[in-house]
Amino acid sequence: MTPRTSTTLNRLSESATLAMARMARELRAEGHDVIALSLGEPDFDTPEFVKDAAKQAMDDNHTHYPPVSGYGDVLEAISAKFKRDNGLDYKPSQIVVSTGAKQTIANVVMALVSPGEEVLLPAPYWVSYSEIVKMAGGVPVEISTGIESDFKITPAQLEAAIGDNTRMMIFSSPCNPTGSVYSQKEMAALAQVIAKYPEFAVVCDEIYELIRFEGDHVSLAGFPEVYDQVITVNGVSKGFAMTGWRLGYMGAPEWVAKACAKMQGQTTSAPCSISQKAAKAAVEADPSSVEYMKEAFFKRRALMLELLGEIPGLKLNVPEGAFYIFPECSAYFGKSWEGGTIKDSSDLCMYLLQQAHVAVVTGEAFGAPGYFRISYAASEAQLREAASRMKAALGVLA
Repeated sequence: MTPRTSTTLNRLSESATLAMARMARELRAEGHDVIALSLGEPDFDTPEFVKDAAKQAMDDNHTHYPPVSGYGDVLEAISAKFKRDNGLDYKPSQIVVSTGAKQTIANVVMALVSPGEEVLLPAPYWVSYSEIVKMAGGVPVEISTGIESDFKITPAQLEAAIGDNTRMMIFSSPCNPTGSVYSQKEMAALAQVIAKYPEFAVVCDEIYELIRFEGDHVSLAGFPEVYDQVITVNGVSKGFAMTGWRLGYMGAPEWVAKACAKMQGQTTSAPCSISQKAAKAAVEADPSSVEYMKEAFFKRRALMLELLGEIPGLKLNVPEGAFYIFPECSAYFGKSWEGGTIKDSSDLCMYLLQQAHVAVVTGEAFGAPGYFRISYAASEAQLREAASRMKAALGVLA
């Protein structure tokens, strides 16, 4: 058969984070010592009490098809978590459990966005947001920010971006890739703009909720004037080191939840039954049970800001959450070495991979040329070595 892929597939780009991880693995296979700071994955193991719940679920024979939206007791547990931690009233009928927060977002976009409709993406944004929009036939529209504004949009920028064909906005707080966090005041100001446009939906990705270093987490849906417009997305991957369990969830207006369940019913159906029971134990637990992870990330943030601050030409802000730093690196554009010239952040990231054997991700993948993303979800020893290698490699560019 002649190789011929669909127009839908041809619209999509390969995930930059997964592509960099793949290249790092290939270099390791060739015998190189590569330090991977590209994937957003905690380097902790899943807590024992969560694994115990999964083992019990198997012993109790929860090994058959679950309901598409999730087990009733899991939905009840998530409903209680939303109320306890976020002050949000989502009934079980407003909640859908999916195979990771990524599928949750894809369900929402596929269910609500029609071909040609615009979806606003405050940039920098997570790499998959724009590709999911393209997959639905939607049109990604970037709202650009920079390090000078702590990578956060203003109400004026949001209002200026909303047009007659705007259907949705997708953003995260704490943010991947910048670690920036919207305060109560900032979120309230955005809510005032959103409330003016009742047909405008907003996906608020809160997957990094438990990794916030200052203040309390703020949910956009907590503002009554926009509650019916907001889809709150969360999951257990980041806060509970459960990336491999593939379990995300959403709270939304009931009609949105039903639409997403219909979409999910024709793709994956319900997520893994064992993962659901494990996630139930996670969301029922006091968030303080995983505080040790946040404390470790806090120390690593300080370490990396100190070490990266010693590299001339990098501009840094202080991220308030997640486990990323997003340096501005344009000072290195136009510089050369024996193998070529650095034209952009993609070139810089490839240079660091090939010459320093440190894997980071280009900002262009996040809608932010001139930057790159570093994940500090790695050991202190690896972070020190990675920073040392980067400093040495960047220091020889002329």
